[in-house]
Amino acid sequence: METGIPTSNLGQAAALSAFNPIDRHFATFLGRLAGNAPEVQLAAALVSYYRRQGHICLDLEASDGDSKGPSVPEDLRGFSFPQASDWVNRLAASPVVGKPGTFAPLILDDQARLYLHRYWRYESELASALKRLAKEHTLPVDWKLLGEGLSRLFPAGAAAGVDWQMVAAFAAIRKRLCIISGGPGTGKTRTVVLLLALLLEQAGNVQLRIALAAPTGKAAARLQEAVKDAKTHLRCAQEIKDRLPEEASTIHRLLRSVPNSAYFRHDADNPLPVDVVVIDEASMVDLALMAKLVAAIPSSARLILLGDKDQLASVEAGAVLADICNAGGPRAFSSEFAGQFAQSAGKKLPPESVSTSASELGDCIVELRKNYRFGEQSGIYRLSQAVNEGDAERAIEALRNAGGSPDSQVSWRLSPEPTALKAALKPHVLGNFGAYLKCADPEAALRCFGQFRILCAVRNGPLGVENINRLVEEILADAGLIEARGNYYAGRPLLITRNDYNLRLFNGDIGILLQDAKRGELRAYFSGPEASLRDFLPLRLPEQETAYAMTVHKSQGSEFERVLMILPGEESPILTRELVYTGLTRASKHVELWTAEKPFRTMIERKISRRSGLRDALWGTAEPARPTSRSANDSRPEGTQSNWWQEAGC
Repeated sequence: METGIPTSNLGQAAALSAFNPIDRHFATFLGRLAGNAPEVQLAAALVSYYRRQGHICLDLEASDGDSKGPSVPEDLRGFSFPQASDWVNRLAASPVVGKPGTFAPLILDDQARLYLHRYWRYESELASALKRLAKEHTLPVDWKLLGEGLSRLFPAGAAAGVDWQMVAAFAAIRKRLCIISGGPGTGKTRTVVLLLALLLEQAGNVQLRIALAAPTGKAAARLQEAVKDAKTHLRCAQEIKDRLPEEASTIHRLLRSVPNSAYFRHDADNPLPVDVVVIDEASMVDLALMAKLVAAIPSSARLILLGDKDQLASVEAGAVLADICNAGGPRAFSSEFAGQFAQSAGKKLPPESVSTSASELGDCIVELRKNYRFGEQSGIYRLSQAVNEGDAERAIEALRNAGGSPDSQVSWRLSPEPTALKAALKPHVLGNFGAYLKCADPEAALRCFGQFRILCAVRNGPLGVENINRLVEEILADAGLIEARGNYYAGRPLLITRNDYNLRLFNGDIGILLQDAKRGELRAYFSGPEASLRDFLPLRLPEQETAYAMTVHKSQGSEFERVLMILPGEESPILTRELVYTGLTRASKHVELWTAEKPFRTMIERKISRRSGLRDALWGTAEPARPTSRSANDSRPEGTQSNWWQEAGC
């Protein structure tokens, strides 16, 4: 076993062999620039590895088991890392490692966190921008008009208890930044429509430019439809309804991405022409995209983020919404906020939610607490709450109690062995997918297919998406319901995996291949805006995959009446309480869970922990270090200076 930092070429090779090629090449490159320093090579490989695992930085002081270093690839579990203080000192002396605010491939901060320069920059600029937005009050508020609007748009506020939707709307009027977090069914979209109406009333004759956006095309389409539905029930003047936005887009389309690059046309030097930006499903937005989005928002505009801080984090690096909300940490409103709310709404906030030491950011964050989709006695609600709180005992009890009731919203069984998997799936497949395959009308088929979905935690393996989709096809083919010949056959459900702006098909869109009797050809049907139907020749479609089963990650933001969630029994760091919580809350009427008790307990007890300094920068006492003058949209060196390290992925 190697001990300490390997000093021989053989030792370096042994350590670096545990990483994948991109990590090794990056480490070798920086190590060579640093004079073949082994401590730099090891740190660079780990930083690269960590970023691919979703972390923003490498915490040199974090320990893993008996080792002295951070969490590492499996092949390095027995590797003896250097003492953190010694490692930090060696890195600080390296020419490729700089302090925050300097220009170097790697950045080492005062908390022994090591970053790729680009990601330190994203984090620093985002923290600075959010703190600025949280500090700035908006233009003078017409408190009398606001009070009248709150009482008219939130009549339930007169009932006992606090209407947290009303609190969220009030917070959005008061500051340029508002973050609204809440689980499925808590009314986030309804709240944003009401607060936009209040903003329009406050603006009077001034025309507000409002942009609605979401991380994926599917989420943007849902936001657009939800806003259209909600505004028809608004208790306000028709003029206000007419001024509410009609369209939503993806964040990439809003910022106008530059083809074949990581840059956007809208940035700090060319900000968006907007007054209000609303982002739905903010938990899915990674650090890089959030930094670029916030950089492109004009200094006079408002930013409103909607999402569930407890859901799965973004696929790319960061857990931005959770960090912004200080998930797991204390949060309170200021006395000033509480006083102004009481004066405007005629309701007092609970004393425990107010603090004299509250931060300015705390006044910008509201968590919606009442669930309108599930009652408190709902089996799905009780189970998902237990999972979300990390209470394994209560979650297991909820599963056991639910299983004995015929009308329960939750059922549970052990995951079958691979040889018995097809037989176990058969009644679910025929009972739920058989119906849409018998629909002659494409619109009815799409609606029927959307009522049920199989959710998997992983893509590969016996209980992964790919194998489950294959087994479902076999079951349906055996029953004579489909003829699965190749990728294109009548009845195949499709999940779009790449945006196509020309066809207006986006990552996450669901469609079905059906035979068109009139044209005598196979067409791919998708739901369009306002209950319309769109169809395409299969060969014109962007990249797609079969969608009888999908990963929990891909299901974020979706809702199905019934869900079958299949969880593997083997250990994996991706099997967390956030994944289980997200999967459970996709179901509105019934969820069946396939898992064993022991791995289920482990999943509930394992919480996603992504390393970053964003939470400290936002909620700590220290101001984030100021980056150099360039924006988050441009990590290139100044002037004609070589950008060798950026091209290397720094």
